[in-house]
Amino acid sequence: MSDQPRSYLVLASQRSGSTLLVESLRTTGQAGEPQEFFQYLPSTSLAPQPREWFAGVDDENILRLLAPWKPGTPSMETPQEWRARILDAGRTPNGVWGGKLMWNQTPLLTAWADGLAGRQADDPDAGDLKTAIEDVLGPDVLLVHVARKDTVAQAVSMWRAVQTQVWRGRADPEVDARAEYNADGIAHLHAILEDQERQWARWFGEAGVEPLEIDYHELASDTTGQVARVLVALGLDPELAPPPALQRQGNDRSNDWIERYRAERISV
Repeated sequence: MSDQPRSYLVLASQRSGSTLLVESLRTTGQAGEPQEFFQYLPSTSLAPQPREWFAGVDDENILRLLAPWKPGTPSMETPQEWRARILDAGRTPNGVWGGKLMWNQTPLLTAWADGLAGRQADDPDAGDLKTAIEDVLGPDVLLVHVARKDTVAQAVSMWRAVQTQVWRGRADPEVDARAEYNADGIAHLHAILEDQERQWARWFGEAGVEPLEIDYHELASDTTGQVARVLVALGLDPELAPPPALQRQGNDRSNDWIERYRAERISV
């Protein structure tokens, strides 16, 4: 047990099933309190807002569907205070820490870590993700990669979530009804999500990282079994693995949008 990692980081892209995994791990009461700690922008203390996903887009047919900008409040934490807070918030009493990291959040993590270590821009390790993870979480971190092969379905799911701002559970029917199909909006997010997965694959190769791989469809069909794999890797009892902690958000409307987008934009 003492040789097992006591921290884990779920690596993913948005709408890949990572929330289902971490919430199911949280339910065990033994596998940390995993949160998306690295999504908050120091300039606002908020996660990326809907319009930030569409930076540079001036199509009013897209922008009119997105919530207005919120100014937020700049973070006043020092890197040391930030690290102490997330380590405390993500740990269960048995010492296991959990968290989640999306590729678009990696610059935020490396910036905090560089501040923590006092690295300047010309330092060879500045901006290095593997070094940043070790600086913040220690050397023995279990990396778990969750990926969704059907990136069209993933992009449709994200397009709905960006509009409704509901990222887990089911949206209120009135809120969900206001979400509209827009092929250009979906295509924009589809490109972002596919690039994120390419970047993860590139980094795994360059950094010599071999994460525990979890496929979205296997996670959705056998949540308990996939959660048990992570528990075993952490040296925890796989019998702690619960039934799915969340309901699937997709519905017939999602399926209709997926098929429509494939017909309009995906070459046969």
